[in-house]
Amino acid sequence: MSSHPERFHGAGDLHFVTFSCYHRQPLFSAPAPRDLFLETLERVRRRYRFVVLGYVVMPEHVHLLVNEPQRDTLSTAIQALKLSFVQRLHSSLVPTSRKSGETWGIPFVSSRGQHRFWQARFYDFNVWTEKKRIEKLRYIHRNPVKRGLVNSPEEWLWSSYRYYLSGEKGPVKINDTDILVMKVRPKKA
Repeated sequence: MSSHPERFHGAGDLHFVTFSCYHRQPLFSAPAPRDLFLETLERVRRRYRFVVLGYVVMPEHVHLLVNEPQRDTLSTAIQALKLSFVQRLHSSLVPTSRKSGETWGIPFVSSRGQHRFWQARFYDFNVWTEKKRIEKLRYIHRNPVKRGLVNSPEEWLWSSYRYYLSGEKGPVKINDTDILVMKVRPKKA
């Protein structure tokens, strides 16, 4: 049995993605890194051309509900997101390669020495039905309440819930299909 989760890509499915801070440390316990992460997510979303349907940034992990990127693979886009965030957080970081940084957890340098910010890899669950899409969105939006961080989902500023509640625009565009580029297939002869 493989130690790596099986991933299904290329069919245009939605993906429920989870990735964690190194050893599930609460590295997102302050608002500033959560804000920076969402700014970075929006940049990477535009660069790789994928649609975000939902997100939440928790103190020690992140959940996303996204489609497959038009540019490159979901794995590459998540690597780019994690790496770009750490580079923006600590501009002195220049890992030798995305692959080695991802394999060992992307390091960053703090005032106390070198640490790792991200746990290596990510969890990816294919979402094939409308029922499962709604279930995953509810899970994402209820996570801060379940953890006791807030009393109601709209109080947590680092999730897409307020978009669904009232159409409020946040730092990450939700359901932005304008980012996608139409692919023209040649006519069959």
